[in-house]
Amino acid sequence: MGPFDELMNRMRAFQESRALLTAVELDLFTAVGQGATAREAAARLQTDARATEMLLNALTSLGVLAKHDGVFRDTPLVAQYFAAGSPDNARLATMHIVHLWDSWSTLTECVRAGTSVARKTVAERGADWTEAFIAAMDRNAHARAPLVVKAVGTDGIRKMLDLGGGSAAYSIAFAKASPQLHAEVLDLRAVLPLTERYIGEAGLGDRVKTRPGDFTKDPFGQGYDLILASAICHMLGPDENRDLFRKSFEALAPGGRLVVQDFILAPDKTAPPMAALFALNMLVGTKNGSAYSQPEYDGWLREAGFQDVRHVPLEGPAELMVAAKK
Repeated sequence: MGPFDELMNRMRAFQESRALLTAVELDLFTAVGQGATAREAAARLQTDARATEMLLNALTSLGVLAKHDGVFRDTPLVAQYFAAGSPDNARLATMHIVHLWDSWSTLTECVRAGTSVARKTVAERGADWTEAFIAAMDRNAHARAPLVVKAVGTDGIRKMLDLGGGSAAYSIAFAKASPQLHAEVLDLRAVLPLTERYIGEAGLGDRVKTRPGDFTKDPFGQGYDLILASAICHMLGPDENRDLFRKSFEALAPGGRLVVQDFILAPDKTAPPMAALFALNMLVGTKNGSAYSQPEYDGWLREAGFQDVRHVPLEGPAELMVAAKK
C-alpha cells in the first residue's frame, strides 16, 4: 500500500468509527449477546431488520462480532465492556464519544468562524449528555487519580478545592490517601446531584463536600492547601486561564499549591498528536478553549504570583503543572 492509499484510508476511518458508535448508541451488543439472528436483534432494538443485518455484518467484518449460520454473537471484548450486566460496562461513558460526533461534524464551520458554532451550556445539553460526560470523565479519572496523588503527595494538605470536579474522583482519591484531608468540589448545580452520588458510593460524604458554582465567575474561598484544576484549562481562553490562576493564588494558604492537569503541548504546538487534536475538540465545543503549551502555562502561573513552577510528566496523554504560593 502506497502513501496515497494510506492517506485515503485515514480519511475513510470515520466509517468504522460511525458503525461502532451506532452500535453503542443502539445498545446493540446487549441485544446480540451470546446469540441472535439479525431479525431477533432488530426486534429487540426496534430497528429495521434489513438495515440491522447490514450493520451486524459490517461489525463482524471489524472483528467485534462473530457470525455462524446466520447467528451473531458478541466477542469477549465487547461483551465485557458494552453488554448490560457486565461489571466493566463502559457504554454510558462511551456515549460521550457518540455525542462528540455532532460537534466534530461542524469543524469546517468552526474553522471559518474561529469558535464553536453549535455551543450549548450544560443545562441546554440535557441530563443524558451530562450523565455520559461525567461518566466518561470518571472512568478516565479512576485510572489517573492514583498517579496524580502519588505525584503531588498529601503532606500538609488538610483543605482541598477541586475545581469543576465532576464525579469527585480526584477528591475521593486524595481523601482516601489521607484521613486528615477534607475536599470541596466546586461545580455547576446541574452536575452536583451526580457528584453527590459518586461521593456517596465511595462512603466519603463526611470529608468530601460539594458547592454549587461557576469557577469562571464565582469566588473560590480562602485557606486551601491544594487547588486542583483537572481538565479545566482547555475549556478556557488565555485571559480566562490568567484569571483562574490569579483567583487560585488568592484562595491558597501560604505554602499551598495549585495543580493543573491537562493536555500540554510542545512549544511549537504540533506534538503530541493527541493534544493537538484535542485543541480541535475544544474549538468545536467551546467559545475560547484550546490545548496549551508548557511555556504558556509557565508564564501564566508566574504572572499570577506562583513560584517553583514545575512540569510533571505522567503516564498517558495528560500531564501536570505544579505551582506553589510561597
